[in-house]
Amino acid sequence: MTLLTTNQDLDPVALRQAFGVFPTGVVALAAEVDGVPVGLAASSFTSVSLDPPLVSVSVARTSKTWPDLRRARHFGVTVLADHHGAVCRQLSGPVDGRFAGVDVSTSDDGAVTLDEGLVRFDCSLYREVEAGDHIIVLLQVHGVDAGAEGDAGHPLVFHRSGFGRLERSA
Repeated sequence: MTLLTTNQDLDPVALRQAFGVFPTGVVALAAEVDGVPVGLAASSFTSVSLDPPLVSVSVARTSKTWPDLRRARHFGVTVLADHHGAVCRQLSGPVDGRFAGVDVSTSDDGAVTLDEGLVRFDCSLYREVEAGDHIIVLLQVHGVDAGAEGDAGHPLVFHRSGFGRLERSA
């Protein structure tokens, strides 16, 4: 295996394929802004800290949704289930149809979560960190609804530019 030694040698297509080897979960990040649900899908969700409780998502700097969404006081972060592939594509599509036919709940603080999510978090903006062509959005967690333990289901997984599901090993 030959390692690349400089940024000049990095082919963006090959790098994207290499990044895609690592499977990630998928979340919906949403809030009510000016009385309307605004949201996006992100495959870069991760837990960051227990004290204070923080999670993160990465948002493309070119996102047309993030500038509106970031105006919200609170955000809902919903961990999508393996049956949410179509919903995830919908949340990545045209802004006007992102929530059409999707059952959501809105908190008193404006956090929007999908009713059938595996886990739902109520968060506020903690900090934004510029990171190349993305912004790392750190969110402070104020509440969590993990649902009933028996209802856990399987998370939606993004791997090699497609959706899949986790299978438990024996």
